[in-house]
Amino acid sequence: MLHKLIRRKPEKKNQTIAERISHSTKEPIPSHIAIIMDGNGRWAKKRLLPRVAGHHEGMKTVRKITKLANKLGVQALTVYAFSTENWKRPKLEVDFIMRLPEEFLGTYLPELIEENVRVVMMGENNTLPLHTQEAVKKAIETTKENTGLVLNFALNYGSRAEIAQAVQNIVHQVQQGTLTYSDVNEELISQHLMTCDLPEPDLLIRTSGEVRLSNFMLWQLAYTEFWFTDTLWPDFDENCLLDAIESYQKRNRRYGGLKGDETH
Repeated sequence: MLHKLIRRKPEKKNQTIAERISHSTKEPIPSHIAIIMDGNGRWAKKRLLPRVAGHHEGMKTVRKITKLANKLGVQALTVYAFSTENWKRPKLEVDFIMRLPEEFLGTYLPELIEENVRVVMMGENNTLPLHTQEAVKKAIETTKENTGLVLNFALNYGSRAEIAQAVQNIVHQVQQGTLTYSDVNEELISQHLMTCDLPEPDLLIRTSGEVRLSNFMLWQLAYTEFWFTDTLWPDFDENCLLDAIESYQKRNRRYGGLKGDETH
């Protein structure tokens, strides 16, 4: 029953994208949208193409969605590009994915700069191939003064490892005497996560019909609104994003409490 309640299929709209954008911006826009970009391989398989073709097409979708999110006034967009578990995939596929940040940023970085987008990354950077590290580092450095949307790539990222690292850092500070046992609370843990400079996600989108978190931002998603779609990531377009945002705008976010006439 829960599966039926939380899944949302893209609705057919007669409005143009411009009309939908105008309507959506009259309501609260999520400050931070997180996306689990799933379905690249299945997209390619349906077309009798190698899996890497789906990843390449998915890269173009990141560009489209980033541009629209920025236009809508979204403050941060986190995209799950590669998990710590994805190293288990075939080497050819992993090597191709590791080249995508270089290609994406090499192609679209001038456009991101023009759009005032700031690029950041969360994940274990040191174990990435050198060419991937250099591409990401260049984008971060080049866009660090930009003040628009923050495009956060979750690359070689795993939430359990992130939380474990945060706990280790806090324990070390307690041992060093810079923190005490009583200082440790939810806020302190949040400050030691890789997203400490970002607001917690208001909206999580997962494509391709899968309904799970896959070790993604487990701490940060505590009160996030979820939106699932059967659409494969390479097919996810502006209308899909607007569907997700319009669904979010209809939600009654209570954060465990009551709102409005529910208190009477």
